Amino acid sequence: MNRREFAKLLGLSATALSGIPLGVTRAVGQTKGGTLNTIIQPEPPILVTALNQQQPTLTLGGKIYESLLRYGSDLKPLPGLAESWSVSPDGLVYTFKLFPGITFHDGKPLTSEDVVFSVTKVLVETHARARGTFLRIDKAEAPDPLTVVFTLKAPFAPFLNSFDCTTAPIVPKHIYDGTDFRKNPANAQAIGSGPFKLKEWVKGSHVHLVKHEGYYRKGEPHLDEIIYRVIPDGASRAVALEQGKVQLTQWTDVELFDVARLSKLPNVEMTTKGYEFFAPHFWLEFNLRVKPMDDKRFRQAVMFAVDRKALLQRVFFNLGKVATGPVSSKTRFYEKDVKQYDYSLDKAKALLDEMGLKPGADGKRVSIKFLVPPYGEIWQRSAEYFKQSLGRVGIDLQLENLDLAGWAERTSNWNYEMTCNLLYQFGDPALGVSRSYITANIRKGILFSNIAGYSNPEVDRLFEEAAVATSDAKRQELYTAVQKIVIEEVPIAWMVEQDFPNFIDKRLKNVITTGIGVHETFGAVTLG
Repeated sequence: MNRREFAKLLGLSATALSGIPLGVTRAVGQTKGGTLNTIIQPEPPILVTALNQQQPTLTLGGKIYESLLRYGSDLKPLPGLAESWSVSPDGLVYTFKLFPGITFHDGKPLTSEDVVFSVTKVLVETHARARGTFLRIDKAEAPDPLTVVFTLKAPFAPFLNSFDCTTAPIVPKHIYDGTDFRKNPANAQAIGSGPFKLKEWVKGSHVHLVKHEGYYRKGEPHLDEIIYRVIPDGASRAVALEQGKVQLTQWTDVELFDVARLSKLPNVEMTTKGYEFFAPHFWLEFNLRVKPMDDKRFRQAVMFAVDRKALLQRVFFNLGKVATGPVSSKTRFYEKDVKQYDYSLDKAKALLDEMGLKPGADGKRVSIKFLVPPYGEIWQRSAEYFKQSLGRVGIDLQLENLDLAGWAERTSNWNYEMTCNLLYQFGDPALGVSRSYITANIRKGILFSNIAGYSNPEVDRLFEEAAVATSDAKRQELYTAVQKIVIEEVPIAWMVEQDFPNFIDKRLKNVITTGIGVHETFGAVTLG
């Protein structure tokens, strides 16, 4: 009996015992109401997106928290909490007008004061990516309950692209003001203003969201509830989709080796759309504070030692393309004319020999502890592939598995040697790329910042000048220059520009409507 057959035999007993029925609860032909059953994998450590930016938190938290704007698949801004906005001719003053009648889940009104507080107090402290953007604000004002005015210290080209629900979630000032944000008891309730609110979280089983009756968008949400089920086993997740027990999967809910088979199911459609804003970049992460990772020759050797084309084919099943540097080819300001790291064991060995890392009698030059992120089988397979690849040149990886919270704590506090990671680009290098390389973003305890500890004053200067330049031609010139430097120094070993499959029950409508896909609010989703 194979693993999939065994999972079917079990009948998903773990989730069936949760006390909430699996499957669709709705009348035939109904498009209002109903229950969406989906998956959250792995289980998030917290639901407050201002405090944690790991993918499961953002996927689920996007239904609970909103921001001022949304973004289409073309990455152009759309109304979110703000129904309109304007920018001054000098590019310094941004004025947002909020929709009237917005309320938090506790019934209190959401006003411009909550926006100013979230952006200038909470996010600059707790959100690695948002911090770099919002520290550029010189003055934040709330002249009336529905108007927010941000005045920047200098022009910042992508400022208007900084207000999606994953970057700038708005939290209630009346709950968080004057408190330790990370230890606030209200974090357990996850009080936002989105179309769905938290009813129940049974750890290890499910997260149950129900509609926010006071939601400001007329007629939304259409669904009565969303149940995110925790199903750790990949085969069981596939069975849940096959049997219609869940109507939606996202990210790595479906293991990539199962994508081709499940794409043939008659009741679902598969799409890789909805990740345009993120343009996920998968890489090997070094701790540059630890020898021999502090030597660029070692990092270059790693790039030469990994056959990235084979990695894409054998581990990612061709869902993506080989990455060539820090900027994704799917986003603006990508530069293709850069140093290439072709697969060459001889070049890798020559660099390691030059460093004095000679192989011992057992063929090993150095042993390095490698933390395996607990995001699913694809991550374990990747880690094993890296261990095998680097072992060919004498680099011995010792794999260590942790839960999600443990991996996040270890890496963010620099208590690691090597790991792998997946970061988003957010449509502009100033938003999603520079944070991993600029010296100012070396912040212990903050995940998805410059945890590698890379520092180069010229790189800092180029990223900053590119961020404030108003001409796209000038920005391209600066980003081209910084890419060439960073690719030479390899502070991070870029592997794959990854694509992800969404499997959507054909009865579901309006699931992928923007550039952030399944991270959206789902207020417009219907179940027919």
